[in-house]
Amino acid sequence: MGIVEKIKEIEEEMARSKRNLFRSKHVVLVLMFSTAQKNKATEYHLGLLKAKLARYRAQLLEPDKKSGGPGTGFDVQKSGDARVALIGFPSVGKSTLLSKVTHTASETAAYEFTTLTAIPGVVEYQGARIQLLDLPGIVEGASQGRGRGRQVVATAKTADLILIMLDATKSDEQRRLLEIELDAVGIRLNKQKPDVVFKRKTTGGITLNTTVKLTKTDEKTIRTILASYKLHNCDVMIREDITTDEFIDVLIGNRKYVPCLYVYNKIDAISLERMDQLAREDHTVVISCEQGLNLDYLIERIWADLSLVRVYTKKRGVHPDLDDPVCLRQGATIEDVCNGIHRSLVANFRYAMVWGKSSKFSPHAQKVSLAHLVADEDVVSVFTK
Repeated sequence: MGIVEKIKEIEEEMARSKRNLFRSKHVVLVLMFSTAQKNKATEYHLGLLKAKLARYRAQLLEPDKKSGGPGTGFDVQKSGDARVALIGFPSVGKSTLLSKVTHTASETAAYEFTTLTAIPGVVEYQGARIQLLDLPGIVEGASQGRGRGRQVVATAKTADLILIMLDATKSDEQRRLLEIELDAVGIRLNKQKPDVVFKRKTTGGITLNTTVKLTKTDEKTIRTILASYKLHNCDVMIREDITTDEFIDVLIGNRKYVPCLYVYNKIDAISLERMDQLAREDHTVVISCEQGLNLDYLIERIWADLSLVRVYTKKRGVHPDLDDPVCLRQGATIEDVCNGIHRSLVANFRYAMVWGKSSKFSPHAQKVSLAHLVADEDVVSVFTK
């Protein structure tokens, strides 16, 4: 039996177990105690099935070298200050959007699968260069290798932000299917990494500590999952109320947590009431590529969700260069600024002077070290040995 068949078999068994769990919760109150025991047993069984499913999916995405090596993405060099990936089903307007907001021509047509490879474009905004990737349309089952699904999701994992393009004239099922495909390959949309510390060791058994009450899983389920992964010696510290799926993500360790914007195109073809309903949903932007509606606001939302920090450099005795900022991720330090200018700066670093929001003495400068956190629109002057 192949991996795809094993995955399908586990998914069917999970569906049966969930149905049984749902039925057992509606048993009469006379059988309350035995029903609770049955629910617990079913939940432990579901935890084991989820662990098996995650393991098989990891094998499917990263097969061993004998079977041809792991799947690779499209050969597109990462450039600019951030990368944004356009993902969606065929003919939702990804290529039209790329052509409208960049100076790149991407082939568009009235038939599906017009785009057959990744086409990069560059959006210049607030002094930053943002690479926008138009990826081929994916189909249901892409996570299992259908179409060019593996290449699309492998490239999506390298993105700093994912734009899921949706057709406003179609049902919400398209959004659910895309979320399922991305979740199956380990891409977690608009989620934070679970606050769990996991450390392997050679002896001493399993040490499990929690700083919060677990309401979505329990210690027995966690220990059962650890045993299924043959982890008999490890330290686990859980600092938030996690689910079973989140704990499995921590064990596997290759999950990618990416911010996501849901972009509904073709709003000129729906009613005002429907457009208002879509626009009020979280992480959502409504546009019309054909009519050029709301594209400026989309770029603003992309910039906000990327959380980039612009740092302007200043030479001694000269005004700061406000035309060419060093763009970094939020949480960047002076060391990151030095590496962004030239790698040799860190080795010869003495101190830096910072003007701006991160300076304690703003509007005056502060003398700082490499570990100093910079803020957006700071001005930095680096002094070397």
